[in-house]
Amino acid sequence: MFEVQPAAPAVLTIDLDAVVANWRRIAREVAPASAAAVVKADAYGLGAAQVVPVLVAAGCQHFFVAHQSEAEKIRDLVPDDALLAVLNGLHAGGEAAAAAMGITPVLNSVGQAQRWQAQAERLGRVLPALLQVDTGMARHGLAPDEVLPLAQDEAFRRAVPLVAVMSHLACSDEPDHQANADQAKAFAALAQGFPDVPRCFANSGGALLGAAFHGDLVRPGLALYGAEPADGRGEPFAPVVQLQARVVQTREISAGTPVGYGHSWQAAKPTRLATLSIGYADGFPRSLSNRGAAWARGHVLPIVGRVSMDVTVVDISALHAGALAEGDLVEIIGPHRSIEAVAQEAGTIAYELLTQLGHRYQRVYKGGCISAVDR
Repeated sequence: MFEVQPAAPAVLTIDLDAVVANWRRIAREVAPASAAAVVKADAYGLGAAQVVPVLVAAGCQHFFVAHQSEAEKIRDLVPDDALLAVLNGLHAGGEAAAAAMGITPVLNSVGQAQRWQAQAERLGRVLPALLQVDTGMARHGLAPDEVLPLAQDEAFRRAVPLVAVMSHLACSDEPDHQANADQAKAFAALAQGFPDVPRCFANSGGALLGAAFHGDLVRPGLALYGAEPADGRGEPFAPVVQLQARVVQTREISAGTPVGYGHSWQAAKPTRLATLSIGYADGFPRSLSNRGAAWARGHVLPIVGRVSMDVTVVDISALHAGALAEGDLVEIIGPHRSIEAVAQEAGTIAYELLTQLGHRYQRVYKGGCISAVDR
């Protein structure tokens, strides 16, 4: 059993077994395609140093990050024969280091492709890569008129064997959006230029759209971390994160008493309050002011007043007097307050909420053949 430190202002519990269960679920659903793991942004804020090893142990052989610096940090955690791919490709000048470390770029432009080819020719050996084509997101990838010339460039193909040709879905969180079918059609057409190269198209949401979107390799991210990539599509993924904040103080106020910065909330009647040790410096969105909530003892506890840097105030009038005391923990994200619900209240998405979780929390990792506390 792990130990929660009494002095910890808030506790973030991360279930590594749930991460593995979510990856295995996707791997089963997309077979015979393979399932990668997107571990960019420090495994969506949950700790790549802890997440990557348990996924490797579970059998994952393909990992994606956003930046070369992220790949360098986890290089030693990934087997030499596994794919470690950089979604943003390489900035000019990073090619030699990436080649030396066995990092595989996603080539998003003709310039990136030319620089990677030149590095391979300087070294006198092949350097694998993925090639991204733009199918309607106008964010990453070669434009359609750039794809065929590269596909027909024999020198490039000799120097840079392609691990996969890939693209990215813009609307996979909306399963019925016409853009999904339009992008699939565009991707199929562009991928024809590389007939013997595997295809990598689906993210978490795309993995749930059916076999037509799976290709040879899917690359889930959000779903691994317990959030739902699309509304109403399949069973919920196993929850990974639980966030609890400690009660700093309780008090009773009379009708008309204002609370917090700007006096944005005033008590309409005598009210009991609890001040919680969590704020926007911890990644708890300020937009939850006067609209979010916590949960304890079977009751929703509405946020009153503004979320400030280090503390948030909640109305505990629904609880019996004395039900919460200084030092008690209340649920911010967990079984009764899903990450999707909290994100919706904050006017954002689960991706942003996860990746903003701060490092002032005591982080507790459980499962994954380890049980550890990040002290």
